Amino acid sequence: SMHWKYAWNRTARRRVARSCLGCRRPARLLVGLLQLAIAASSAASRASDDANVLRIDNGTMLVGIDRDKGASITWISWTEYPQNCVNVHDPGRLIQQSYYSGKSLDRTSDGQSPSWSPWPWNPIQGGGVESWARVTQFSKIDAKSLESQTIPKLWDMPNEEADAVMLQSTQFESAIPRAIVVHNRLVCHRSDGDAWGPATKSPQEIPACYFTRNFDQFASYLGDGKWRPETQAPGPPWGRVNPPKKALACFNPTGQGIAVFSPTSGDNWNFGPHGTATSTDPQSGPCVHMAPIAIVTLGPKSSYAYRYWLVVGNRDQLSVALDALYAKYAGDRHNLSQVATPP
Repeated sequence: SMHWKYAWNRTARRRVARSCLGCRRPARLLVGLLQLAIAASSAASRASDDANVLRIDNGTMLVGIDRDKGASITWISWTEYPQNCVNVHDPGRLIQQSYYSGKSLDRTSDGQSPSWSPWPWNPIQGGGVESWARVTQFSKIDAKSLESQTIPKLWDMPNEEADAVMLQSTQFESAIPRAIVVHNRLVCHRSDGDAWGPATKSPQEIPACYFTRNFDQFASYLGDGKWRPETQAPGPPWGRVNPPKKALACFNPTGQGIAVFSPTSGDNWNFGPHGTATSTDPQSGPCVHMAPIAIVTLGPKSSYAYRYWLVVGNRDQLSVALDALYAKYAGDRHNLSQVATPP
């Protein structure tokens, strides 16, 4: 469809410029603000050492969200892979919320990045092309649960907050120590009659995930321990895949992997590597990407909520966890309202 093609090219373009701030990040053409951050991983960058990172740790899996990066998920490690697997190169990476709505506008006279013009209303949890988003709530509820609220930035603008709030709850999945469940919610409070116009049906990334470049062996989960390898040349543009069990994983050469299970997603997911040089550095420009995509109508007053799961381990461990999750949550549905709602 026109919408899908638009989203597809858009993701490609956005990720290359976001991801190609060294290079950016669920849908349009490539350009590049090449600004490679050279930052070696060190003990100081570990989630456990950063005062602005809240973390939960169940002894098997460690997960962190970062106040300085829109309260996005910026750290995931586990027993067999004790270093961080999340790419944090720029505000378009991370594991985060990303949504699209409305007409594509040329706002270059207002400072819009030429790399992302024209562009639709695109609030990003991490931030805009040159700035990180503002966090208004940042809490560790208990040993296994984190909550946050973020005022997102518009991706195409250097430093413009979106008229929206993003809420996120991150917690361990009961009885599955290798899995977390993340509840995401977008509450829009745009002005009626603003330049982006009325509600539009658009592809949404639910969520956008960026991992370190070494996790470049992709596979769709087919259920009952069976996997289907997926291949894609470095992008953007990203590859497209339809995982039948709504779960896609990326593995490193030693067989450790991370899977995304997003039961409310549609038939097309984005995936693939970016850059050719392998790297285990979360700050590196090269990365890998996975984004379940859902086609959802978002308007000026929409409230949209969904949840997804992240699972870590080897193929056998992922298979057991994904079978259990699919059996329990395959019928999950998103919650969508077009009426103004308080956060």
